[in-house]
Amino acid sequence: MNADTLTRRPYTPKEAMGRLRRGDLGAWPVAAGLVVIAAVFGTLNEHFLSPENLTNLALQMAATGTISLGIIMVLLLGEIDLSAGSVSGLCAVVMTILYVKQSWNPVAAIAVALAAAGAIGLLHGVMHTRLGMPSFVVTLAGLIGWQGLLLYLLGQGGTINLPFDGFVSKLSDTWLPAWLAWVLVAVLTGGWAAAAVIGRRARRAAGLPVPLAYLTALRIGGAAVVFAAAVTVLSADRGVPLLLVIFGALVIALDLVLRHTVFGRWMYAVGGNTEAARRAGINVARIRVLAFVLASVLAGFGGILAASRLSAVNQASGGSDILLMAIAAAVIGGTSLFGGRGRPYAALLGILVIQSITNGMLLLNVDSSIRFMVTAVVLALAVAIDSVARRGSAR
Repeated sequence: MNADTLTRRPYTPKEAMGRLRRGDLGAWPVAAGLVVIAAVFGTLNEHFLSPENLTNLALQMAATGTISLGIIMVLLLGEIDLSAGSVSGLCAVVMTILYVKQSWNPVAAIAVALAAAGAIGLLHGVMHTRLGMPSFVVTLAGLIGWQGLLLYLLGQGGTINLPFDGFVSKLSDTWLPAWLAWVLVAVLTGGWAAAAVIGRRARRAAGLPVPLAYLTALRIGGAAVVFAAAVTVLSADRGVPLLLVIFGALVIALDLVLRHTVFGRWMYAVGGNTEAARRAGINVARIRVLAFVLASVLAGFGGILAASRLSAVNQASGGSDILLMAIAAAVIGGTSLFGGRGRPYAALLGILVIQSITNGMLLLNVDSSIRFMVTAVVLALAVAIDSVARRGSAR
């Protein structure tokens, strides 16, 4: 298990410098990259940092970011899920058929679609753990097979439209009023501060190292400034989109699960050293199966959010480059491909980087070939940093 998952942060400047010497830079390269991206595109096109464009950017990142959260679950174990894109499209189609064609209640249709996603993840996990099939092969077969089932369900028409004024479409067309957005900022900041105080007292009572108070205050204050700036900018346009709130809630919930539950500790333990986890009495097979189930459910929910934004499903649902972008977002955000290191916030940071690059280049009318090459360079750089950090930790 990576030591950072236990301590979560350096407790002294000396320890922080030690991590830097080992190449363990955390989220700082991603944060610096975002600043550079904003500065470059903001200079080249004044519309890039406008409230309207940033609101569109928030809408664009929610669906792929949710799928990326699921990818992180399997990456933490050193595995991969290549079926996430197909599963997202298939679940969106199942939901739409039940909702539009069969006149089901939209909430019930979403629940059945997510249950189907969970069953798919369970099948992948069992094939991987019980039959000993590599996750690459299992999910590659899933990518092809579930895409075929999607095309079969759509039939000859190929497209099913969702009601524009219906529940599903309203998910992407609902905006928080300014007062509610500021209340949300206050609740998040206050909750984080209260959790920090409780955590410090608990660690002190247990005789564990306690984070430096000023570092904790700086982190909370910095987060509050970021939240306030986001609300100010988004409120200058249509407001804070509900899709962004849903995605943010998923990130926070999953982070709490991974950091504060036994299941989360077991996830990091299995990803860090499978044999040691097995000898410690952890049911490794069960953890792997649950990871694949969570990955598929989150992929399915991401597909539903994508369908909400388009108000339709079609043969391209879950296709194109959505899978590659979801994987790239997780890795760029700091999740290790070797397992054992990463947090759900990686999906938020990574998808923000990718969508910012895509959005900025579209505003500049840059050819898609250049956009793909730039994204490839960013991804390769993120993996290089991860490899350097891994070698430094090993030494």
